[in-house]
Amino acid sequence: MNHFIQLHLLTSYPPANLNRDDLGRPKTAIMGGAKRLRVSSQSLKRTWRTSALFEEALGQYRGHRTKRVGLEAEKHLLEKGVNDKDARAWATEIAGVFGDVAKGELATSQLVHIGPEEQSAVDALVETLAAENRAPEKADLDLLRHKPAAADIALFGRMLAAVPEYNVEAACQVAHAITVHAAEVEDDYFTAVDDLNTGDEHRGAAHVGEAGFAAGLFYSYVCIDRQQLLDNLKGDIELADRAIAALVEAAVRISPKGKQNSFGSRAHASYVLAEKGDQQPRSLSAAFLRPVAGQDQAGDAVERLEEQAKAFDRAYGAGADRRYVVSALPDYQGPALEGDIVTGNLDGLIEFLSNER
Repeated sequence: MNHFIQLHLLTSYPPANLNRDDLGRPKTAIMGGAKRLRVSSQSLKRTWRTSALFEEALGQYRGHRTKRVGLEAEKHLLEKGVNDKDARAWATEIAGVFGDVAKGELATSQLVHIGPEEQSAVDALVETLAAENRAPEKADLDLLRHKPAAADIALFGRMLAAVPEYNVEAACQVAHAITVHAAEVEDDYFTAVDDLNTGDEHRGAAHVGEAGFAAGLFYSYVCIDRQQLLDNLKGDIELADRAIAALVEAAVRISPKGKQNSFGSRAHASYVLAEKGDQQPRSLSAAFLRPVAGQDQAGDAVERLEEQAKAFDRAYGAGADRRYVVSALPDYQGPALEGDIVTGNLDGLIEFLSNER
């Protein structure tokens, strides 16, 4: 079995505001002495795991992140006829299983990633308490699981500061996506017109605003520890393969949701290099320390990326046992990489990354 899977993606976005900073402008980073556009790993992971594609692929094997376990428990207890005082007290005990709860509150102090079987245990306990009209006992509150069956928790992990024994080590690492070229955030000055304003009194705009935007070709890097994923899923190979397939398809097809209604900045990856093997993973972002310039940024970026992979291979030995390339660039002539490498489409890529059969 191949221990690691690595994905290197190049995705081009037209004018967009995919991931905003505290001022509402596209996030940036300085790399190689030049400003780049950036999409945070948190934004990418949430985009993927909450996508319809992810939901369809994994169905019931998905968790949810929330602070509202206690609030929802109280709501359901009240619906089942439990009095206000008892419902709040019992729900507070349930919420306390998942994290710290401030006095007088029901929401946990931190977001908790809860697996489907854990949520089912909460729901079942609420039913029992309401039916028997009693407070939860210590044995009732064994609601958390050491290894939840949720594939998204297995991939992205979870940290429970209040109960660290139920932490799950993430099997997937996602880098912040950055543009391969230098980029500047521009300002879109816009106005909105009142449709019912006839212009008899004034012809000015009803609203004037300003929004930041930028366009760019982003390099993204994802690393999956297949062995960790299998450990997290209790050795369920079929579910691990489904999780990997869902993640890969989401990564190449799904765009961050920021300002989509304003910009319509949907995109698929233009180029994907997938690697698998037991070698220690490494990003190929060093290929873009010197910003790509010129008119053929996509072609130049692919050339840089493949040359960087070859340079690492020459310096440290082969970085992967096998590689697979998917390209949607019309002028792409095929990989310049060495060793066992295959080209194809998304279906072929998913088959390539599935467990060895």
